[in-house]
Amino acid sequence: MTQDESTPTVGPDVVPVVTRAGHEDTNTTQSGDCIRVSGVSIQHTPATKIWFGQVSNKPGYRSLPHHHGEAETGGYVLRGHGRIYFGEGYAQYLDMEAGDWVFVPPYMPHVEANMSVTEDLIWLTTRTPENIVVNLEDVPDDSLEGYRRA
Repeated sequence: MTQDESTPTVGPDVVPVVTRAGHEDTNTTQSGDCIRVSGVSIQHTPATKIWFGQVSNKPGYRSLPHHHGEAETGGYVLRGHGRIYFGEGYAQYLDMEAGDWVFVPPYMPHVEANMSVTEDLIWLTTRTPENIVVNLEDVPDDSLEGYRRA
């Protein structure tokens, strides 16, 4: 295999895989206006216990309420101002900005929101064992403190 090929060798001889820019997997489970793009996943690498990708929200957009099943989720904010709503009625929240790290426990219902109406929110996310996304019943925008659409 040459370094330009991204097809892994199957079996005990698995080698590193580079997913080239523009060749990421976009057939991921989405949640409303929260877009997930996979860089490392079972869809195009030999990975079996990790999902790693980029998540983005356009200005003023948010995800549907959702959880990630058994998966633990870690994130790193590259750009923007985000908020994670959680708890009863999504009344609790944590804000995050570029350079912040976030952990979301398994099975925790939450909403990911871009709090800016002019800038994208972009973050890197890793999840184990896989990109599990279970969408839940939506809630009105005005039930999310401080949130507004573009």
